[in-house]
Amino acid sequence: ENREAMLNARSNRLTEALEEANALFDGVCRAREAALDAQFLVLASNIGKEKANELHSEMSAFDSTAFAEDLLTFMGINRTEEADDSEDSPGGFLPRDAWKKMGEEALKYFKRAPVFHYMLGSFKSEPPVPKQRIERQKKASRGKAEQAMPAQLKKMEESHQEATEKEVERILRILQTHFENDPDTPISFFDFVIDPNSFAHTVENMFHVSFLIRDGLARIKLDEDELPIIEPTKPSGGGEEESRAGPRNQVIIRLDQREWK
Repeated sequence: ENREAMLNARSNRLTEALEEANALFDGVCRAREAALDAQFLVLASNIGKEKANELHSEMSAFDSTAFAEDLLTFMGINRTEEADDSEDSPGGFLPRDAWKKMGEEALKYFKRAPVFHYMLGSFKSEPPVPKQRIERQKKASRGKAEQAMPAQLKKMEESHQEATEKEVERILRILQTHFENDPDTPISFFDFVIDPNSFAHTVENMFHVSFLIRDGLARIKLDEDELPIIEPTKPSGGGEEESRAGPRNQVIIRLDQREWK
């Protein structure tokens, strides 16, 4: 009988009926009375559902005319009275403090802290696909690359060192062969190291010969014309180690492309 009154958004009749039913349920002692209470709960839930749907529709729709009427009433406009002094009012038919009153009221809502709305909310989200295997593979490959780089550098250094030692031994054999074929003719240092067709090869030859001088396998001295000559050291009776143990001096020879030409 009171369905329309209960569906009104501004009415509390449905809440009052539920409270009254809760009070009556304390005295229930028969099955018929419990069935009537259950029937009432079904009717109340249906009315509450309809009331919620109407409330949702009213919230989604905005009535600009009703909002304007409520705003004018809040700002102090009385439709029943005629504003005779509207010409004297700076806001037309509005009261003098209408906008100030509205601003003070609006200021209360702008001082409120913002509310956070989380995108996930109460929805159950599926866990992301684990990527541990991919990450481990990347880390392993990076570790191999980092370990491979020093190994490559070490191999390169060893290969350069081996190549230098082989080149030094080859130059020593050439020097010894020249000296054994004609021991009385001095070997010119510049004729021995200079490559007429390559300045870079000439510098490499001088670099490799310097190892022979450092290790005491060869020596450089000046001839009668004050030009350097080179010859292998002769092993003495005390052995090769004693021949290398003598005093040695090292010098730096400057050679540019103009002098090489």
